[in-house]
Amino acid sequence: MAERKTVPTMKDVAREAGVALGTVSKVVNGLPVGEEYRTRVNEAIIKLDYRINSYAKGLKATRTNTVAVLMPNLINPFFTSLVSAIGRALAAKGCRMLVYETDSDPGMEQANVILAEQQKVDGIICLSYNQNLKVSDGVTLISIDRYFGTRIPCVASDNYGGGMLAAEKLIENGCRHLAFLRIGTKLTNEPIKRKDGFIAACEAAGIEYTLKILDDGAPFSAFGDFLGEHYHDGKLDFDGIFCVTDSMAYLIKKMITEMGLRVPEDVQIVGYDGVQMFGDLDYTCSTIVQPVQAMAETCVDMVLNPDGAKNPSLVCLPVSYAYGGTTKA
Repeated sequence: MAERKTVPTMKDVAREAGVALGTVSKVVNGLPVGEEYRTRVNEAIIKLDYRINSYAKGLKATRTNTVAVLMPNLINPFFTSLVSAIGRALAAKGCRMLVYETDSDPGMEQANVILAEQQKVDGIICLSYNQNLKVSDGVTLISIDRYFGTRIPCVASDNYGGGMLAAEKLIENGCRHLAFLRIGTKLTNEPIKRKDGFIAACEAAGIEYTLKILDDGAPFSAFGDFLGEHYHDGKLDFDGIFCVTDSMAYLIKKMITEMGLRVPEDVQIVGYDGVQMFGDLDYTCSTIVQPVQAMAETCVDMVLNPDGAKNPSLVCLPVSYAYGGTTKA
């Protein structure tokens, strides 16, 4: 029978390095210590294959250096890029990430919050569809896009400014009859401001516009019916369309080309999110780019802030426009 290997302890590291136990503790916890001692301790850690039990260490310090991230899904490229950016930002702070997919289901969101709390996470970052989401006292919650009130900080892109920018770019490119397309929600959230910004830009420029907003759960084919109703003599009644997501812009472009129209020659389209092919190649459409990395870093800074009471209730980060082939260059 093979001899069971003894797991090395901090005392073993101190003995191997020839230093005091307190010196090893300082090195492990990143506290100041002489460079010679630090080198000896690190060499001993490698030689003994000593592993720091970060969970036990966190329990002792009332922190586990773990943050839960709740996302509707990891299929949507925007959500995926956001989770990836949050993970990088947490790693830079020496923290780990637990990811939960909620399928946009309020009940599953609440269940995952409970699971995360049982894992003793230091905080939760979520993009929620549950307007009654409950989190235990002492657990910091940072919301993305959904505004729950002054008690829970919300991080978002400048959705109002993004809606304005989308309309302004279409107008700048010669469009004179615009349409706004989105699937609606009853939640109080920041993305609904995209419509307000779009309308403000159109009215400021004296441009005609049409709104088509579907209720949650309505079939996407209703947009096809809408386009058909506005199709006359081989043309649409509008020459520019703002879709509130890039995924919607992709599907609308497909519908328009199936009608025999050309994008962007006959109809120009602007989406929202800044989704790129394979994460870092060309944009999938001309789009309003959300500052994903800045949003992620802001969420991480706020969720790890030891004085969470000083976190602002709403942070709106600036957006930008990127050409992606569905508008005239």
